[in-house]
Amino acid sequence: MENISEQLKNIVEETSLILNRISLDDWNYHSAPNKWSKKEILGHLIDSAANNHQRIVRAQYEENPSITYDQNNWVSIQDFKNASTENLINLWVSYNKHLAHIISKIPKDKYNNSCDIKEVEPVTLEWIITDYIRHLKHHLNQIIGGD
Repeated sequence: MENISEQLKNIVEETSLILNRISLDDWNYHSAPNKWSKKEILGHLIDSAANNHQRIVRAQYEENPSITYDQNNWVSIQDFKNASTENLINLWVSYNKHLAHIISKIPKDKYNNSCDIKEVEPVTLEWIITDYIRHLKHHLNQIIGGD
């Protein structure tokens, strides 16, 4: 997990510089009426960090905790489109630095602990962390690449 922790730190360091150069117009642009803006995608990544924080911590001491969320409701209710972009970037950076720290401290004997995230079957803590990085990269590409 140390490698994944370092990978997450590097992603945050490199990406935060790019995020701070995106214009307000670009942050708020919607490519289609039913698509999230870049700002809403960043808000979703904060939600993902919050939920995965719970999963990473609780799966280490609870037996198969159930931690799910409705991403569309979370984004809508929090009204990210009207939130401060600077605050969202800072929160995203800080949260992910903290997750990198937590990930680096996971004992190897906890990697196979399970968590119910409403997939077909419960998933392992190792899967959650690996998937978190994959999910993060996917959405960062949407923000930076403009998808």
